[in-house]
Amino acid sequence: MRGPLGPVIGRYPSSDGSTQVGGIIRHNRKCRDVAFLVFFIAFWVAMIVNSSFGFNEGNPLRLTFGLDYKGNICGDKHAHPGLRELELKYWMNPNQVYQSGLKDSQFNLANARSICLLDCPTPSDDSLNWVCDYPEGDIRLSMDDWIDRNYDYFEFLTPEMRNTSLQLQGPCYPVIFPSVNVYWSCQLIARESNMSLRHWQQMGGVKINEDIVIDRSIHRSIDARSSVLKRYMADIGKSWPVLIVCGGLLPLFLSVVWLVLIRHFVAAMPWITVALFNLLIISVTMFYYLKAGWIGNDAISPIIGEHDPYTHVYGRELNHIRAVAVLMTFIMVVSILASIAIIRRILMATSVLKVAAKVIGEVQALIIFPIIPYAILAVFYMFWLSAALHLFSSGQVVQNNCNSNCCSYNLALKKVNCDQCCGYSVHYTPHIAVAIFFHLFGCYWATQFIIACSATVIAGSVASYYWARGETSPEVPFLPVFSSMKRLIRYSLGSIALGSLVVSFVESIRFILESVRRKLKVVTSTPNGFFGKATFHSSQFLLKCVEWTLKSVNRNAYIMIAITGKSFCRASAIATELIFSNILRIGRVNVIGDVILSLGKLCVSLSSALFAFLMLDTHKYSSAHNKISSPLLPVLVCWGLGYVVASLFFAVVEMSIDTIILSFCQDSEEHQGTAQYAPPLLIETLNDQNEMQRLTQGPN
Repeated sequence: MRGPLGPVIGRYPSSDGSTQVGGIIRHNRKCRDVAFLVFFIAFWVAMIVNSSFGFNEGNPLRLTFGLDYKGNICGDKHAHPGLRELELKYWMNPNQVYQSGLKDSQFNLANARSICLLDCPTPSDDSLNWVCDYPEGDIRLSMDDWIDRNYDYFEFLTPEMRNTSLQLQGPCYPVIFPSVNVYWSCQLIARESNMSLRHWQQMGGVKINEDIVIDRSIHRSIDARSSVLKRYMADIGKSWPVLIVCGGLLPLFLSVVWLVLIRHFVAAMPWITVALFNLLIISVTMFYYLKAGWIGNDAISPIIGEHDPYTHVYGRELNHIRAVAVLMTFIMVVSILASIAIIRRILMATSVLKVAAKVIGEVQALIIFPIIPYAILAVFYMFWLSAALHLFSSGQVVQNNCNSNCCSYNLALKKVNCDQCCGYSVHYTPHIAVAIFFHLFGCYWATQFIIACSATVIAGSVASYYWARGETSPEVPFLPVFSSMKRLIRYSLGSIALGSLVVSFVESIRFILESVRRKLKVVTSTPNGFFGKATFHSSQFLLKCVEWTLKSVNRNAYIMIAITGKSFCRASAIATELIFSNILRIGRVNVIGDVILSLGKLCVSLSSALFAFLMLDTHKYSSAHNKISSPLLPVLVCWGLGYVVASLFFAVVEMSIDTIILSFCQDSEEHQGTAQYAPPLLIETLNDQNEMQRLTQGPN
């Protein structure tokens, strides 16, 4: 059996029978798991190097805007020529668009001649409009004049240039089909203007194909998975004010309010939390229904600005919103049924929360302490998100290697050039995917590390309160929170790095297995057999159980690290033994309390998601320059940030309960089943009648 921890905590009789008086949490510790602290520091150096690569090579504009035939990013004021405010990509040659849409064609849309415009051109009702190339060479027009003339300088062309234009070789191209702004690309609509086409034919222009393929070719490019992923990442960059307000400030305010209320109205908070949770999850689900178009007429649209009401364009984003709406409906039903099932057990949760309220009242610095890890996480997330946007856009703009037989008039060379008709695209090397995965893993590990540090500091503060019998004592530091922080920084950062690494590693393995499964599902045309499905679901369930168990064990290990100063593995063993020795006592009072605390975190995070929906539903993000492709990812990020912030603050209550209970179990074991330091409220909560009688009647 494990020996006593007398040299570490509390007062214990010495070998000669005299009482040995020492600090409540002794300071005779030493640094633990130093190797993992060194590894964590080295990992952060690698994170900085990795992010520097993204800042040097990336350009977030690539996530939103396309490339013209020169390889310039639309909207880039540093391009040549300057393309400030010219953000829309327009394919000039309709026959190239048609050819790229044919199944057996070797011509790709990426090689079709495209330029950047201020708005999408439309055919004229009584004449023929033209879109001409950027003015250069003998065309003595400034970019501003070119824009003011609606990109048309056909009247200035020489006879040779007019002839090549009628052959669809430029420098001017006819506007035959209407187009609409779909995610900053001009989507051609296969509904040609009869008057413009008649003028074109009368001028002797070559035959222009009028098939629906023109429509589908561009839409297929805009709706590709890679394009959707880029737009989702761009949405994060555009909605940064929403992330700050709904992912940072709002959950901070709500979490502090919840802690204050749990301190003064502990009996009512479990009921308020359950009712508010159900109201919020219903509200968020209804917002998904609104954006999916199943309620009202506010479905997300890929079209930007005013357009023909008879023009309908749909994208993958709408399908994703609808899928999440179905998922939220299922979660909502399950949550409401589960809330009804635990109504009879809420009184038990109230008794558990009273213990935490008592601790918070005595150690009041616990309420404001989470602001410190909150500020650290806020700075980290701002750096991380900026680096992530640059990493996702850190490919190289290179000219395509194509064998297309196409020609276009070069204004600078004053002749038709058939050698450089290949377009440009962003080339992503395999190491960029590794860098992005490394960046994601770093975010998860750093988040777990900071949350673990916060939890350990709280545990050390609460342990000081417990081992002083909940009374004011000279052995309890004047500022127990700062004393706990000092012990953590000086002795236990390596142990925290190890614990957070274990959880991050298991979660990453689960993520990789899920990605492999999805790829296999796409590649394999035949459905998996019963054995394959059973193996997969069993492995997923096993990994989820391992992950949940590790998080639970880690939390208790952090408590024992704060109390005893042991290494992570030794603290985990002590905590596990204590839990198994007192499983019935702990399980009776702690399960429902954890459920209420989890619902409280979800209330804060769902409130963040709800307000994010409201902010993203304004004109700024729905139809203007900063239009987002879908509210899905910004809302999910706000939900995740809200949950992390709530976890920091709710850890005050969560760790207070767990620390008090583990300290009680340790106290009982050290004193032959009789807790010497437990406050009366804790004994009443644990429903230990013998202990209560001992305290009230005193020694015989």
